[in-house]
Amino acid sequence: MSIFWEKPTTQPALSVQEVHVWCAELIAEPADVDEIAACLSPDEFERADRFIDEKHRTRFIVARSVLRQLLGQYLELEPGAITFTYGEHGKPSIAGAELCFNMSHSHGLALYAVARERQVGVDVEYPRAQVAYERIAARFFSTKEQAALAEQPDTEQHTAFYNIWTRKEAYLKARGDGISAGLDTFSVSLDAEARLLHSDKGAAEPARWKLSALQPAPGYVAALCAAGDWQLKCFAWGA
Repeated sequence: MSIFWEKPTTQPALSVQEVHVWCAELIAEPADVDEIAACLSPDEFERADRFIDEKHRTRFIVARSVLRQLLGQYLELEPGAITFTYGEHGKPSIAGAELCFNMSHSHGLALYAVARERQVGVDVEYPRAQVAYERIAARFFSTKEQAALAEQPDTEQHTAFYNIWTRKEAYLKARGDGISAGLDTFSVSLDAEARLLHSDKGAAEPARWKLSALQPAPGYVAALCAAGDWQLKCFAWGA
């Protein structure tokens, strides 16, 4: 399925039936970083300063600044006025707000999922050419996923692996669980139609969640998971 990433000129309205996903490049001129970082909280500054590599520090600052600007537009708040709380496994939220969100970034690109009154999770990866996906799959994937991956032609296994990985991450992030919850306790599809196939949470679990495969830019693999039934709208951040 082809997805159009719209560049809106005004703030899009977000209905309870929709999930919005934004794509942003995490780039900034060195002279602009301090201004971009002005809306960050003290704990975000502290996290930024832990990065030794300036490139990674800049990407973190831009990612958090864009997150605050996006949420501020939906909530009609100044970006610096937003206060985050964090769940047991580190998932951020805004106390008392109906707005749910999640973010992921890889190789200089970030995705932000936003919804009202429904939990969301998103994951994006920039596949590495040399990755021991067979070893990783044997350790983390369900037996059903391992079998499906092994059935793929050699030329397609690399992409299929990342399809599974991003969908599993998105599902766990939507639930608010970490990897410790068990990546092998549920199964997702690896083909173009992203689906939750089964979960140890119960037979009704696949019907509770809807997944969507995303391709925000050439070379990237991504997935979105959100509770219930919803319509997807995708937007590109910035110029």
